Amino acid sequence: MTTHHTRSRAPRRRAGSLTHPARTGLALVLPAVLFVVVFVFTPLLVAVYISLTDFPLIGDYEFIGLRNYALAWSDPVFGRSILYTLLYTAIVTGPILLLGYALAVLVRSHRRGARLLRTVFFLPYIIGITTISFVMLLEAQPHSGGVNVLLKALGLTDGSTAWLADGPMATGLIVVLVVWGTSGLTMVLLMSAMQGIPREVYESAELDGAGWWRTERDITLPMVRRSLVLATVISVIGSFLAFGQFYILTQGGPGSETTTVVMSIYRRAFIDLQLGASAAMSLILVAIIAVITAVQFWLFRERD
Repeated sequence: MTTHHTRSRAPRRRAGSLTHPARTGLALVLPAVLFVVVFVFTPLLVAVYISLTDFPLIGDYEFIGLRNYALAWSDPVFGRSILYTLLYTAIVTGPILLLGYALAVLVRSHRRGARLLRTVFFLPYIIGITTISFVMLLEAQPHSGGVNVLLKALGLTDGSTAWLADGPMATGLIVVLVVWGTSGLTMVLLMSAMQGIPREVYESAELDGAGWWRTERDITLPMVRRSLVLATVISVIGSFLAFGQFYILTQGGPGSETTTVVMSIYRRAFIDLQLGASAAMSLILVAIIAVITAVQFWLFRERD
């Protein structure tokens, strides 16, 4: 009789044990889900509510519906900031990808000196765009800055160019700064993908008589496609969220020529003290980034 009871309980224990991996998986995922709910969805819902009010940074508020969104779209400064951010993103993305790819090709091998070069090229990204911007603020000063001193020594300028007082020149300087400071991340992403390509593939191409350019075009580029898409998406989103370098170097000037979307939102919230309007502008920016990211994924989608 004891044997009968033991046999009858065994299937129930095995059936119960089948659900154990599911419970374990749920327990492992639950912290991440809670983190997303608390720090992503909850603030997003609060921002949506605030955008529907005339919420000042200090004082009482009332519900005004979609008026903040209508005012944002009719605001010429906000509209110009969107166009300027689009232009800045279009200018800076290509050089970041090209330079990052070139650096990845240079350091992907395991020959002597490759590790040192990786460190040197990645170091500006580790230092951070904020620190680099403060350094550039000093080096771009007329007469005393290193940029003008170097160009004067080369005979290209008289050494008195006010780089940050002119919109196009300030934009060009910031583009060079950002490309230098962030291409190291693209290098690391692409280098990791390149090192994952089997050596046998390149050896087969060499046996077929393929040169360097054909090998890069027909083997390397297709096999690092996903990493290239990731680097592009990161670069575009980062460009749309650009704030620190512009705030430090130009303050959005001269006038509003170098005012980005995030800087426009910052001014509306902390200078004009209109938190509801800035929340509406922020959600418009989120929608624009979502659309552009979706278009990128559609353009770079895998095709049969």
